[in-house]
Amino acid sequence: MKRSVIAVAFLCLTNMAWAQQKKAIFIIIDGVSKDVIESVPTPNLHAIAKEGALISAYQGGELGLYNQTPTISAPGYNNVLTGVWFNKHNVPDNAIKAPNYNYPTIFRFFEDQYPQKQTAVFSSWQDNRTKLIGEGVPQTKSIKLDHYFDGLELDTVKYPHDNARKFMSDIDQAVTDNAAQYITQNGPDLSWIYLEFTDDMGHMYGDSEKYNDAVQAADRRIGQIWEAIKQRKAKYKEDWLIVVTTDHGRDVKTGKGHGGQSDRERASWIVTNAQGLNDEAKKAQASVVDILPTIARFINVKLSSDQQREIDGTPLIGKISLTEPTAVKTDDKINLTWTPADKEGKVKVWLTAANNYKQTGKPDAYKLIGDVPVKDGKFTIDLGKETLSDFYKIVLEGKYNTVNRWVVTK
Repeated sequence: MKRSVIAVAFLCLTNMAWAQQKKAIFIIIDGVSKDVIESVPTPNLHAIAKEGALISAYQGGELGLYNQTPTISAPGYNNVLTGVWFNKHNVPDNAIKAPNYNYPTIFRFFEDQYPQKQTAVFSSWQDNRTKLIGEGVPQTKSIKLDHYFDGLELDTVKYPHDNARKFMSDIDQAVTDNAAQYITQNGPDLSWIYLEFTDDMGHMYGDSEKYNDAVQAADRRIGQIWEAIKQRKAKYKEDWLIVVTTDHGRDVKTGKGHGGQSDRERASWIVTNAQGLNDEAKKAQASVVDILPTIARFINVKLSSDQQREIDGTPLIGKISLTEPTAVKTDDKINLTWTPADKEGKVKVWLTAANNYKQTGKPDAYKLIGDVPVKDGKFTIDLGKETLSDFYKIVLEGKYNTVNRWVVTK
């Protein structure tokens, strides 16, 4: 009798353990602005969004401010990977000459906390792994992924480079096939898939049927991945988060170019099956740097207080305290504002004139300037009482999330 009770209890605990396994995957399809997602039939993206949401978002940092970021591919990927803008991660273009690895990617955060869990990258561009994630690079603690499938663009025998760029469509499909198979068989805990062909067709043909066809092909590939995830969920009772986004939009006139700061070039989007979306996700426009803290919260990656102070994004799931911080310096004062997301609790206001984190990766020494109700939505820092500087970092720490601003006057 006792043995049967113990067996039943063990089975229940085992089932609970399976049910609690959380896995996350994010997909970047290159160069697809929000209006295209809304006008071109993309049934698979919309099927995912039906379970969660299709969220308006932006790339390119904040227009005209210190963190404005080029709407180019590699910076766009790195905004998602690191949860910070170009002024921190230092990837302004596709050359990726000197990434600032003091700002870890989601893979480093995850591997540091869960070295026994599985990571994977499936990519139509090898530099995503070797340069942005920095696999094997000393500054990233020589991070090593458990599985990767990339570099096919370098195999000109199997994928001869034709002028129509069909080879890239074939590579995207090979990447998708490998990802779907690996997910079905192995269920990695954190994965990234990158598909390029849409941007190729955008550059070649602009707003056109060929470009629209490429977008629909990407949607079918996402459907293939989604089907693999659904099979895993049904068979193993795993809890999967999927996030799909883009790295930039397209120029207004032709749709062939990007890199500037027009609304259409900045117009990104986030498709997700996430549950428990908060007000940040539901507002008029979120940002792609919100993806990292969202994934981190879902798969239980705990960020240190120093790491939270640097992340530019806000989680799209769960409770948050405040959003949309601003900092405006006038004479010897810095006027702060924010939007309260939770009426209870307080906001701690921290200040430093140092930037050790960016320069060395070491924590900055912050001074507590104020401790005010979050519902106030504002606070003024009197610089007359502080060391004068042409640079300040300000952190607003709420109960559920932390946001930051820089003030650069030089």
